Amino acid sequence: MSNKAELIQEMLDMQAKFIKYEQSGEFDAEDYYVGEWKAYRERYQELTNQVRDLASEEANFWK
Repeated sequence: MSNKAELIQEMLDMQAKFIKYEQSGEFDAEDYYVGEWKAYRERYQELTNQVRDLASEEANFWK
């Protein structure tokens, strides 16, 4: 599996975890923005940046 595919799989796993959390009725905006989910959001953003950069490199392979 390529690095990009591994990153995307991690993102999908994180999305599934968040959906489960959100649907449980335990969602707390404070936890999401400044509590325990803050690190989750930061990791997700890091993954999106990495995937975007890899996709940009592939799209601009001539540079």
